[in-house]
Amino acid sequence: MLGLSRWAGPGGSYRTVQRFFSQALPWARRFWVFFRQPLSRADEVYLLVGAEVVATKAGTHPHGLDRFFSSLSGTPVPGRAFFTLSLVSTQQRRSFPLRVEQVVRSDAEKAARQAKAEAKKQPPSTAQRRPGRPKGSKNTPKADVPLTPELERITGLLGALLQLIAGVVS
Repeated sequence: MLGLSRWAGPGGSYRTVQRFFSQALPWARRFWVFFRQPLSRADEVYLLVGAEVVATKAGTHPHGLDRFFSSLSGTPVPGRAFFTLSLVSTQQRRSFPLRVEQVVRSDAEKAARQAKAEAKKQPPSTAQRRPGRPKGSKNTPKADVPLTPELERITGLLGALLQLIAGVVS
């Protein structure tokens, strides 16, 4: 906050910056109002897209520090991840972020990921069977697959955003 107050100019003291960050601001609503009033056009087509961005960080103490997959390096890297939902204009080719949240994994998610990695290390069973579908097998309906914690988090973000923009953007 000290660096912010130094760059804030007149009236931007350390205490002013501290007061600004002491309250929770409804950023999703602010992004939506800013987009809806001056930027949106009724005749334009918008796509709702989601993307995760990984910012590499060093150290062990920053909040939300974990290992996330980075497509640039092709491996999991230590850092922070942010998931963003944006409206993308197909004519202007511009993105308007509406919802940004930091990805913080719970202990249950970390344990599940660890168990999955351990299961991968186990050698596969050596029992071989003939290729193709077994004789006499019947079609059975598939069981509902539970969503992973990450997909549940994305579903929650998407539901909250769709409730916010309902009726304005189809």
